[in-house]
Amino acid sequence: MNTMPPILYFFALCNLVIGSGAFVLGGILQPMSLSLGISVAAAGQAMTAYAVATAVLAPLLIILTARWPRKRAVQLALALFTAGCLVCALAPNLPLLLLGRVLMGAGAMFTAAASALAVSMVVPALRGRALSITFLGMSISYAVGLPIGAWLGFEFGWRVPVWLSAIASGAALVAASWLIPANMASAGTSFAGFQAAARQGAVLRVWGRTLLYFIAIFSVFAYVGPVLQALNPMNSAQLSATLAVFGLAGVGGTLMGGWATDRFGALRTLRVQLAVLVAMMCLLPLTRGNVPATMAVLVAWGIAGFGLMAPQQSRLASLSPAQAPLLLSLNGSMLYVGTALGAVISGALLEQVGFAQLGWVGVPFGLLAMLTLVFDRMPARVTASATA
Repeated sequence: MNTMPPILYFFALCNLVIGSGAFVLGGILQPMSLSLGISVAAAGQAMTAYAVATAVLAPLLIILTARWPRKRAVQLALALFTAGCLVCALAPNLPLLLLGRVLMGAGAMFTAAASALAVSMVVPALRGRALSITFLGMSISYAVGLPIGAWLGFEFGWRVPVWLSAIASGAALVAASWLIPANMASAGTSFAGFQAAARQGAVLRVWGRTLLYFIAIFSVFAYVGPVLQALNPMNSAQLSATLAVFGLAGVGGTLMGGWATDRFGALRTLRVQLAVLVAMMCLLPLTRGNVPATMAVLVAWGIAGFGLMAPQQSRLASLSPAQAPLLLSLNGSMLYVGTALGAVISGALLEQVGFAQLGWVGVPFGLLAMLTLVFDRMPARVTASATA
């Protein structure tokens, strides 16, 4: 049976809200820095605070809520994210803004919890598509949430899109309380089984690969607004349109990644996508002053970059299905550690490199991510202890 459970589309909608709230600041760093009286590089650390909080707090909350009904865990996640958005919207200075981002990061445990539920609700042959639907909201956030938020932030002040994120997250919390069945459950997590699974080299390589390619991606996208302005000066409407095109490419890439995973396998899909991603990083700085070339590179980047999540998550879940919640949460930790490190590394190199050349900063990390695939030629066997 090829029908996807309808609740996956609600998970996608929630991820749209979370993705929009989490990453909208990347497009409005300049007005936010002026409002708070800080540098653009300092404002960029709001991305770092969110990433670090998600990396540390999301797995901890997955463990602490392992015995909870999934409905209650989802409600906690959305409540934390809503509270964080409210703190950010009211923040008069950088420390309070960072506190709000920490709360939002804790609430981002939702994404890992939803991915684990998606895996548990379908047969293995459909995991790629189930994960691509669940993660679809993240890519749509780039097509809808980020560009609209950037336009609103430039036209009406940076707090406006943050307030809208708080309202949308609160609405998602109310909807989750109504739509999610009280008895919904996913695979449980045991420390013994997790330790056995985590010792597998293939599991460690998935985590390492996620870390590396997100360092590469967010060495650019932590400062996406200033980068695009440096390549081709544009007004707020043009910037929003450019981000929308990138996001639409990401939507297509997410769906294609899920389909390709089920059709060709996770490893073959990953090899192609990482090769395209690294090529686009090399090309992006060369498109300065050429709007069509910049757009073409961004489209290919969006397809390849967003398409990586489904095969990565599918690969990880297949290695130890019983430990999927915590393994996927820790994969999310690698994602956000990579996001944080990407922002820190590029922020430290801004004066030497400049916004227009940030694409080249991520190339070595993308190549290292490709290197991890050399060791994943054969499907890993799932031992009894790893799935216990």
